[in-house]
Amino acid sequence: MTDMAMLSHALTRLDEAARHIEVDPEVLEKLRHPKETLTTRLTIRMDDGSRRSFTAWRCRYDDTRGPTKGGIRFHPSSTVGEVSTLAFWMTFKCAVMNLPYGGGKGAVQVDPRGLSRAELERLSRAYVQAFASMIGPDRDIPAPDVYTNSMIMGWMADEYSSMVRQPSPAVITGKPIPLGGSLGRDDATARGGFYLVKHLETELGLDKSAKRVVVLGYGNAGVHIARLLHADGYKIIGISDSRGAIVSADGLDPDAVLDAKDAAGSVSAYAKSGRARVVAADELLAVECDLLVPAALEDQIHIDNADSIRTKVILELANGPVTKEADALLEAKGIVVLPDILANAGGVTVSYFEWVQNRQGYYWSLAEVHQRLKTIMEAEGRHVWNIHLEKKAAMRTAAYVHALQRLSDAIAAHGTQAYFTN
Repeated sequence: MTDMAMLSHALTRLDEAARHIEVDPEVLEKLRHPKETLTTRLTIRMDDGSRRSFTAWRCRYDDTRGPTKGGIRFHPSSTVGEVSTLAFWMTFKCAVMNLPYGGGKGAVQVDPRGLSRAELERLSRAYVQAFASMIGPDRDIPAPDVYTNSMIMGWMADEYSSMVRQPSPAVITGKPIPLGGSLGRDDATARGGFYLVKHLETELGLDKSAKRVVVLGYGNAGVHIARLLHADGYKIIGISDSRGAIVSADGLDPDAVLDAKDAAGSVSAYAKSGRARVVAADELLAVECDLLVPAALEDQIHIDNADSIRTKVILELANGPVTKEADALLEAKGIVVLPDILANAGGVTVSYFEWVQNRQGYYWSLAEVHQRLKTIMEAEGRHVWNIHLEKKAAMRTAAYVHALQRLSDAIAAHGTQAYFTN
């Protein structure tokens, strides 16, 4: 897929949603284009004394409903098209969850695994220096994403605070707890997806199933969803990461698999215990299960492998893990896809909680964070499910309809051509 083709494909979701509700053409025109995108080069001093520069981006897609919100990823394959698409998805994700945010996203084209910790800190601070006029607690609030973490967010918040000469914890979310981070942020993406599955368990036919789960991607979201489902009685029968995949009909212990990965660099190392066998990635995708959880990067499920999938439900914890062509095939097979803009929205929701706590200077207990997240995930999940039934539309389309209605109301509240010419 070419760079900007990714955004073009994402915009087809907008067009599909617009066919189900009455939307002013001005709304669609506004949502077809990012509001603001900045590209720059970050130049830092390396440990050996040399200088290197890296391409970086920040996109603020739409801020009609509030300041933009979205992660920053450090990845060698990042492009401006990817960043714009992710910002578009964030716009709709925040609207689905009824958060007072628009969508944003940022990236640096770099493999952070090739940097020392000191070089990583310099790069993180350079990012804030370059985009300081674009971000801010009331304008654009970044967060961690692929290959970034709480430590990096702490460096970024510190750099911004130094530049504005006052503590500004609300400029960044996903920070370490001692620096203003929120309890519950570490597993928020997975926990939100877990609450969604549990709330719709009966409707999805999972309440009486064998509850077999396959997790694609064993980073933060994959590990936490495996733990949560395992503790609830689901059987994790397959796990993969970028370097290998394992299966076990008897079930896998999520923590034991993580220990093996940490020790040897891949989940496949767990097979040495004799309690699992190594399989190819495509073979794992075809394992019969009740719940399939893509939790890595975009386009994991595509037209060439979607037909082999044998599951009841797909829970998208990754952003954009299913291509548009695969979506149609999965729908024809009767597989329910719980879409990313709803299923993985627990992360941005608890990021919102962190922002609120930073601004009010009062911090909530872990139980309060979990309960607030559960309430929102269940309420919005139920709204989307009802739209899915009412419109006889796929859950992805229903989620976009739900978000588009809120975005449409906000954009139209400023006045449209019909208002000004009446």
